[in-house]
Amino acid sequence: MSLENFAGPFDVLLSLISQRQMDITQVALAAVTDEFIAYVRTLRETGLERALDEATEFIVIAATLLDLKAARLLPAGEVEDDEDIAMLEARDLLFARLLQYKAFKDVSEVLAERIEAERSRVPRTPTLPPEFAALLPELVFTTTPERLAQIAEKALTPKDAAPDEVSTDHLHSFQVTIRDEAETLAARLMPGAPLPFTALAADAESPLVIVVRFLALLEMYRDRVVAFAQDAPLAELTVTWIGTDPGWTPERLAHDDYRGAADPPAETAVTARPAESAQPARPAEPAAPAARAQPSETDQEQTPA
Repeated sequence: MSLENFAGPFDVLLSLISQRQMDITQVALAAVTDEFIAYVRTLRETGLERALDEATEFIVIAATLLDLKAARLLPAGEVEDDEDIAMLEARDLLFARLLQYKAFKDVSEVLAERIEAERSRVPRTPTLPPEFAALLPELVFTTTPERLAQIAEKALTPKDAAPDEVSTDHLHSFQVTIRDEAETLAARLMPGAPLPFTALAADAESPLVIVVRFLALLEMYRDRVVAFAQDAPLAELTVTWIGTDPGWTPERLAHDDYRGAADPPAETAVTARPAESAQPARPAEPAAPAARAQPSETDQEQTPA
């Protein structure tokens, strides 16, 4: 074994492993134990002892290698005591430190090669030739110190503080209720003349009002004060006033919120059929009022439900 100057115990061990072309993580690492111990003895005999801390590292690694070699000579078995566990931990730590040392050493060799290759390169120091320098536009700085002061003042001025509350004045919501629209529809239908739904919704301000008016008609149909008639599928829906109770008012409607409300009482749910009234393609019940198309016949045949 050549007695070259190594940088430390890992350098010695890594060199011995490289000479034998061994894998660092192989258990056969114990094969270099004798050579490593011989190198430690050579340091003492030749008077080349390192400092106390470095000598301690050599001794610790040598002890670990001896434990590994002894473990290879003994029959294989399960780990039984704390000493065996400590030996395995020391082995794993040695493997990890060797791999880390080898990685740093390989990187240092690559950096040394690149530094050596870069020594032959010389940067270009001449300035731009005059014929090309004349083509560059002249840089003119037109900003005055006063303008710079204004820019700095604007940039450094604190921003307006966040408002304590967010105003909702710009938000507008439609205050539409079923009872209000039912009152409008009743005023138009009470004279007795049938009116198409398009005429009843002609003055609606928005699609929301149209929807609420249609819901109001359904609620009025539930109370048996209006009747629907439609000659053919997808034809014009005609609405006729059939209410006979002079005391009826929109306040009697069970629902007043177009987004939905609680279920009506049991007796109302039995007598009213809103699911059938929502299908204008089929004759609405009662059948007799729905089939009437002439105002004169309506005046003669309408009877309270």
